[in-house]
Amino acid sequence: MAQHGIESVLVAGRGPAACAVIAACSRLDVKSVAVYSEAERSARHVRLADDAVLLGPAPAVDSYLAVDRIVEAARRSGVAAVLPVPPALAGNAALAGEVAAAGLTWIGPPAEVLERLGGDGVEPASEHGLLALVTDEGLRYPTPVARDRAAGIARVSWTPEPPLEVPPGAKRLAEVGWRGLVTVGVSEDGELGEIAAGFSLDMAVLERAHRVDAVDLALAVAAGERGPRRRTPEERPPRAAVAVQLRATLPPGRAGRVTGRLPDSGLLRGATGRTEVVAVSGYGPGDRLDGWYDALLATVSAGGDDTATAARAAAAALSGLPETGVPHDGEEVCAVLGRLADGDPAPGG
Repeated sequence: MAQHGIESVLVAGRGPAACAVIAACSRLDVKSVAVYSEAERSARHVRLADDAVLLGPAPAVDSYLAVDRIVEAARRSGVAAVLPVPPALAGNAALAGEVAAAGLTWIGPPAEVLERLGGDGVEPASEHGLLALVTDEGLRYPTPVARDRAAGIARVSWTPEPPLEVPPGAKRLAEVGWRGLVTVGVSEDGELGEIAAGFSLDMAVLERAHRVDAVDLALAVAAGERGPRRRTPEERPPRAAVAVQLRATLPPGRAGRVTGRLPDSGLLRGATGRTEVVAVSGYGPGDRLDGWYDALLATVSAGGDDTATAARAAAAALSGLPETGVPHDGEEVCAVLGRLADGDPAPGG
């Protein structure tokens, strides 16, 4: 039986993040319908889904980001809900409003809340942030996060030790009507910065730290449920977690083809069961890496007793990759992880 009474969802997104969401839907017995552009008819997220709908031409503005095309695809596919994956869609108030007007369930904050708070639609860029699930009861699974910003993008994110305080402003999100997953940037003085809905690339840190499934949490809140029973810290305390992104380093706009295996182990556990590693690839051998889109190839996240242990586990998943056919930043990412494993609190420098 489908989880939370939601039997089918249109997964609005692409790449490794959409692949992860579609895999979670399968585990939860929820039918997934992917969307794709003319350039990605046989993309991995399309192959993984139960069904798929063409949105339009290759440019993202005419396909993956086109509000009218997404809503029409949801209508045609007969799904019960729309699950936006990237913050660019999850924070789009116009899309949220159109989905609701079509009589479908929007899995995320209501349109009026996104308009008021400005769900920024971008991955938070601050060095520090907070991940959480916002419910009627307030914040659940609050997870402070630190980010490596040396490359201009957050290649590596982790739970800082000791954990940072939860900003007071974040605690008020439930009062103003935000519901669902949230990623916020936090300034040096502890004030809230960017606010993003959806499955930010940091969200795997929350999943590994608290041993939860973010798709399960998002569906529960959208269905008006309280979500999984809250475990006390004594029952299952949060653990350290790390999430990394493997990106192609092709010149902007240049296409490539993946010829080798990328990290895509699914769920692996250490020999003791105390360390967890999850790797998700957006591409398989033979897949074209199109120059129209984001260069993210795969993500790896790990949870362990401490940050050093989690960093070493994530690095192990990236080590020894065969020739992939496209250049990538794996060496640089592993260098950051190595410094984290050595106890450097600011490994991006």
